[in-house]
Amino acid sequence: MGEAEDILALADRVVAAIEKRDVDTVRACYAPDARIWHNNDGKVQSVDDNIKGVHWIHKVLSGVRYDVKQRTALPGGFLQEHVLRGTLPDGTAFAMPACVICKVEGGVITALDEYLDSAHTLPLVAASKRAR
Repeated sequence: MGEAEDILALADRVVAAIEKRDVDTVRACYAPDARIWHNNDGKVQSVDDNIKGVHWIHKVLSGVRYDVKQRTALPGGFLQEHVLRGTLPDGTAFAMPACVICKVEGGVITALDEYLDSAHTLPLVAASKRAR
């Protein structure tokens, strides 16, 4: 495979692992010191914090899946537009459009910048508070 194909295969792996809550594979897709940033709070997460987020999503949503709208290999990374989908505890369908730009070095993600409208997170936050 070429660099672009390897990068897109990595993107496939991390998405499939998040959908399955396979945190060992998610962790293996990241460099140990990877930086994960979200536009909605401006904070940088560690890989460990991102793994906690994977667990949280699966606690709040059932049937977690990504509807990938487009994915493009870039020099040294990839761009992905997707909709995170699942079902909230009350049976309501959940959908959150987002875009990620990832830097890849040495076959792992070294940086991930995620862009989303924070209004789409409100049903998740509300469901999480009810579940406590």
